[in-house]
Amino acid sequence: MKKIEGIGPKIASTLVEAGIATFADLAKADSAKISEIIAGVRGNHVTDTWPAQAQMAADGKWDELKKWQDELDGGKA
Repeated sequence: MKKIEGIGPKIASTLVEAGIATFADLAKADSAKISEIIAGVRGNHVTDTWPAQAQMAADGKWDELKKWQDELDGGKA
């Protein structure tokens, strides 16, 4: 999960506890639901791109993911 820009150890743990344990799970998740799940985690998190980033990771498109993250200032919306 930490390959997704904006997801660190605490958020990854919070997502796993909520049943989002893989890139495929995250790719299927709604951004609003993700925001709701991590609401109690300190910080300002932009989850809009996380499902798309996770889909790239689930598909093994690591170079494409890295390029997108670099072009969009870390994959942020």
